[in-house]
Amino acid sequence: MVTIAGNGMGAYDFTNLELNFCDYDKIICDQNFTENGRTILKLKFKDAKEYILENYEKENILYVVTGSPLFFSAGTLIAKKLPQDKVKMINNTSSKTYLLEKVFVSETDVSVVSIHGRTAIDLTEFMNKKYTFVVCDKNSISRLQEAMEFYKEEFINTTIGYKLGYEDEIIEEVNLFDFDDKKFDLEQPFVLLLQRNFEHKKNVCDDLEFETERGMITKKYKRHLSLQNLDLEPNQLLWDIGAGSGSCGIEAYKRYKVKTIFFEKNETRVEFIKANLTAHHVSDCKLYVGEAQEIYPTLEQNPQRIFVGGGGEKVIDTLPYLYERLDVNGIMLINAITLKHLSQMINVLNEAKIEYDTHSISLTTYKGKLNLVEPERQLFQLKIYKKNKEEEV
Repeated sequence: MVTIAGNGMGAYDFTNLELNFCDYDKIICDQNFTENGRTILKLKFKDAKEYILENYEKENILYVVTGSPLFFSAGTLIAKKLPQDKVKMINNTSSKTYLLEKVFVSETDVSVVSIHGRTAIDLTEFMNKKYTFVVCDKNSISRLQEAMEFYKEEFINTTIGYKLGYEDEIIEEVNLFDFDDKKFDLEQPFVLLLQRNFEHKKNVCDDLEFETERGMITKKYKRHLSLQNLDLEPNQLLWDIGAGSGSCGIEAYKRYKVKTIFFEKNETRVEFIKANLTAHHVSDCKLYVGEAQEIYPTLEQNPQRIFVGGGGEKVIDTLPYLYERLDVNGIMLINAITLKHLSQMINVLNEAKIEYDTHSISLTTYKGKLNLVEPERQLFQLKIYKKNKEEEV
């Protein structure tokens, strides 16, 4: 039998547990706990899981986890691997519940993300509600500063919950963009509560909602079709090459919650992209300035989606390289508005023996009281699916 219990808030000990420890053959906890004893095993998660799965039928085991076993805890992961009649869960106060009680914030107003021991931020939750509760480690402050590179300071208020449950706990407002790391030892346990001071703009935008150099924007209907054709899913990494005004990557973030990396070489357009990222409150994106084909070989993480909306002949020559960088089951969508570029793209892809689907889009809009005809330039699209090698055979 396995009992999984949370130790609540405070030090790494058993002070908050109202249990008879003599009832258990073995007591398992993390290596950070200060408790010692003949029956206590301090193990890493992998070793704790192996021990519990091997011995739950012949020993009465107590597994003590920090905080609540129901809140970002290894306890639930292990419980799911055990028969229901062989495991018992004893809840305790989580860091989220503890802090919200202190600052009088309703749980229904709070999204939750954890970047403890990880670098990826769940964009479906981040800044989704008025408040975002962040489970942190020592690297989380810098990671959040990076994710909010294009935020203004007034966009958020930040409350830190430092060493919650300890005698010297601190709950106070801090400046996340100018964080005082001398006051706080980030090796100690802490969490953050971010209050959003803005309302999200609508996900589907008109062209006039983007600052842009004249003509350097993928028009609304073509933008929608392009994003639809990319088959985007939450938290994927999208490379937007030849970003122009950034409209495609920005709407991709707003509508699908993807992480977008923008590539743009024109300094004027770069300034427009920066302004648009700020105006639309885009989180966890990156903007690279310069020749895209010289920059993306320096990036370590491969994208799941690539959108080539510009970049010229030099970028077209690197399409086979982009295909290699694309994750398996990824999609690359290439837009062309001139026959010259379309011909070059087809030649490069054919020489590299890369399969693609071809589409052409012709749109005519009618504006004003007289419904004046405003034809748009024809758009050609090449869509590439990267299959695994077994599917290609």
